[in-house]
Amino acid sequence: MYGAQHLQAFGGLPAVDFQHQDDPADRPAADDVAWRISVDPYDDDDRSWEEEFADFLGSVDPAGVKSLIVGQWGEAYEENSSVPIDLIIAAADRLTSLEAVFVGDLEAEQAEITWIEQSDVTALPAAFPALTELGVRGGTGLVFPPTKHERLRSLTIQAGGLPVQVVRGVLDSELPALERLDLWLGVSAYEGDTEVADLAPLLSGTRFPRLHHLGLRNSEVQNEIAAALASAPVVARLRTLDLSNGTLGDEGAAALLEGQPLTHLDVLDLHHHFLSEAMEQRVCSALEPHGVRVDLSERNEPWDGRGVEGRYTAVSE
Repeated sequence: MYGAQHLQAFGGLPAVDFQHQDDPADRPAADDVAWRISVDPYDDDDRSWEEEFADFLGSVDPAGVKSLIVGQWGEAYEENSSVPIDLIIAAADRLTSLEAVFVGDLEAEQAEITWIEQSDVTALPAAFPALTELGVRGGTGLVFPPTKHERLRSLTIQAGGLPVQVVRGVLDSELPALERLDLWLGVSAYEGDTEVADLAPLLSGTRFPRLHHLGLRNSEVQNEIAAALASAPVVARLRTLDLSNGTLGDEGAAALLEGQPLTHLDVLDLHHHFLSEAMEQRVCSALEPHGVRVDLSERNEPWDGRGVEGRYTAVSE
């Protein structure tokens, strides 16, 4: 399955595809949109991402660009993301206002999420000290050594399977400004080998002092994560908690409700779940009267009536 779609916005700006053949008079201002740079490896003109990016830098004032989205850069399962990342870093002296970068905005028709070959994405925050938002799609080949950055406020990693070494690198990083963290943990069949114990530094509340949004999503161990969050100190300072896209069932939801209070939350997102109708009502009754917005959309049934074993994440391959 594959549920990740092209970004409609990023860095607080609407996403727009850069097309080198477009009339310059019709292009928005450099700082008005998030610019998506993509090439189609099957297109007749056979343009490289390097050529498209060079045209972008020559057509749009690079000093005004605030948000960049790296779309398809070629055969994503053959060339890894170091190709576009290195080119962006090489232009750092021209991209002086860059605040947000997303690497790997591909849909299933371009490459399954597990086919997207990533690389060391921490090279981007290292090259751009003013970066406030970093997003990544694809866990294959992804490298995230512990890094330090003073201004990064939002980090999203979307994967069908997120290697535990990446999670450990994120949680060992020094990101004092981080407010939003979204990790799509995925399934073990696609290298998603993170266990709840690996999340201990995050759940303890000792990491990322400004964190107020936490997404631990798309996991085949969603119930275990929910049970751990029921007593995790980090929850008390969250405004939004996102456990969507995973295999959450009644047992995980019950653990949440029976643990520490959640009535301080603004949002509890549980969409794509396996809760019974009775448990849905129980969750809503417990939280909505306190003003918590609960998303319980996309109730699913296990495959082939196989019970717990038939539950599935929203995004794998």
